[in-house]
Amino acid sequence: MTFNSKVAIVTGGSRGIGRAICLELARSGATVIVNYAGNEAAATEVIQKIEAGGGTAAAIKADVKNSDEVKNMIKEVTDQFGGVHILVNNAGVTRDNLMMRMKDSEWQDVIDINLSGVYNCTKSVIKLMLKQKYGRIINVTSVVGQIGNAGQANYSAAKAGVIGLTKSMARELASRQIRVNAVAPGYIDTDMTAQLSQDLKETIEGTVPLGRLGAPEDVAKAVAFLASDNANYITGQVLNVDGGMVMQ
Repeated sequence: MTFNSKVAIVTGGSRGIGRAICLELARSGATVIVNYAGNEAAATEVIQKIEAGGGTAAAIKADVKNSDEVKNMIKEVTDQFGGVHILVNNAGVTRDNLMMRMKDSEWQDVIDINLSGVYNCTKSVIKLMLKQKYGRIINVTSVVGQIGNAGQANYSAAKAGVIGLTKSMARELASRQIRVNAVAPGYIDTDMTAQLSQDLKETIEGTVPLGRLGAPEDVAKAVAFLASDNANYITGQVLNVDGGMVMQ
């Protein structure tokens, strides 16, 4: 899988799964735009790691829930690098709470970033991809968008919405050979899961047929596959990267 001459934007690319996606795409030759909302130091570290490996990358700050900031980001990338060939909608947050205790702000924050952020970024690249006659959009959803999770009604709803958006956009853009797919990670070993107790981790691992948490690189390789020419006849699909946790 090679992405030479391709420009990829990865939202929320400074940490965790987003960071791994940036490194994987850069390793395969893509010019990678590391989008971040606030952690400039982490974004800079990703850039340095990519450049140390001989790759090309840049960091752009933009809040994906703000459509104007997203439009400015796309314009900046296009002006500097000539286009956007791959968009990975990865940015996301959690504001976990039981529904009966959930604050309106906890609901809205998650919907705004995890779902509306995907809408904003996707809408902003469509005309450009149509003009280029080339585009790959990969959305990072979650297994909880398929099965739900207590205490995550907001997150589950947003991620389920991303699945519906993925399938709708795949149908709208298929005739122009622009492919839209999603990956649905299960339990992945990131900063968030690092905060869990060892007992809870072992309990979680017991629910996964492969018996372990996934690595960010597992998700990154799935994203790279869907973005590559190896997946030229795949669109509108949700690829679970979950160790077999959700079997359908």
